[in-house]
Amino acid sequence: GTRLAEALNPEGLAHVFVLSDGLNVNGSALAKGLRSKLPPAVAVTGGLAGDQARFKETVVFLDAPAEKSTIVAIGFYGDALQIGYGSQGGWDSFGPDRVVTRSRANVVYELDGQSILQLYQKYLGEQADGLPATGLLFPLSVSLPDGEERLVRTILAINATDGSMTFAGDVPEGSLARLMKANVERLVDGAADSARQSRVAGPKAPDLAMLISCVGRKLVLKQRVDEEVESVRETLGQETALTGFYSYGEICPVRPTQKQAELHNQTMTITTFSERAG
Repeated sequence: GTRLAEALNPEGLAHVFVLSDGLNVNGSALAKGLRSKLPPAVAVTGGLAGDQARFKETVVFLDAPAEKSTIVAIGFYGDALQIGYGSQGGWDSFGPDRVVTRSRANVVYELDGQSILQLYQKYLGEQADGLPATGLLFPLSVSLPDGEERLVRTILAINATDGSMTFAGDVPEGSLARLMKANVERLVDGAADSARQSRVAGPKAPDLAMLISCVGRKLVLKQRVDEEVESVRETLGQETALTGFYSYGEICPVRPTQKQAELHNQTMTITTFSERAG
């Protein structure tokens, strides 16, 4: 992330859009590296490539054949460019808050002194046999240090030997974590909320909207998956071109008024682009 940010010319830089390998990258560290070298007024949005629920291989490309373990950062320049962004989930929390008593970066070993893998196996029951894929239906809500915001973390891998679970982003020791479960109506509402956040003030609809939705949302919504795209269409209007992909993680500031990008999981994250007439 640091090297990519340093490679971008800061003069006139308006926004950075990042596309990353989804299995071999800690998205929290990637976002932190980008933030450390970009101008404070420049926000970063984007996402981690997904592989449906297979967790086998993800690839990224830019002007060359697709490759594994690759990250691409695209810089957008010019005063005429207006960029908005929003990121919302729609998952319901269940069970108590638990203290992360042992973790290292994005690998979690214990919650409240218990093996996190055993805890998930207890809650998932028969679905535990399908981990890590079934873990997409039960992400983890993690408190930020200020206690006011929470980020969602999704499972990438499990280790039956030491009882640990690897998540797409950091889960710091001492933070509070709570299991989450799906609510179809709230997932669709979350997509609409993300679209509202991403729409830049003004009468004109955005020219383009990049939709990055976590693959876990697709698994939950199933045949109703079109509804989250339709809710975005209704919010942004018919004139906006929509495109995007299903991801293993989304990168976006927590609020549309902020610039500091964070890694999210299980959200619909939208970046809108408009160009003012010169």
